Amino acid sequence: QVQLVESGGGLVQTGASLRLSCAASGRTFSNSAMGWYRQAPGKERELVATITGGGSTNYADSVKGRFTISRDNAKNTVYLQMNSLKPEDTAVYYCNFDRIIKSSWGQGTQVTVSS
Repeated sequence: QVQLVESGGGLVQTGASLRLSCAASGRTFSNSAMGWYRQAPGKERELVATITGGGSTNYADSVKGRFTISRDNAKNTVYLQMNSLKPEDTAVYYCNFDRIIKSSWGQGTQVTVSS
């Protein structure tokens, strides 16, 4: 089974940028739609961005214009470039397949935006 490992989070100030990475092992996902999700304290997990195997993208309204999802199929990696970060972006960020039946959720990577 594919395993997904997120990295790249951190503690930053409002307006800063971060790039998150999601590296897969076990199998390739070159033809699989992928998504980034986040869960803030006391909130449900929400879908942030998706990317199809062909590279088409969609974004939650809350991040449009600020976040960019991309993929490098040769590296089995999906990225989330986050710009103009706001305190409301504070959450644990996860990646997974953009499908109803998902792989096991990993530990995610914590993004904390101060001020």
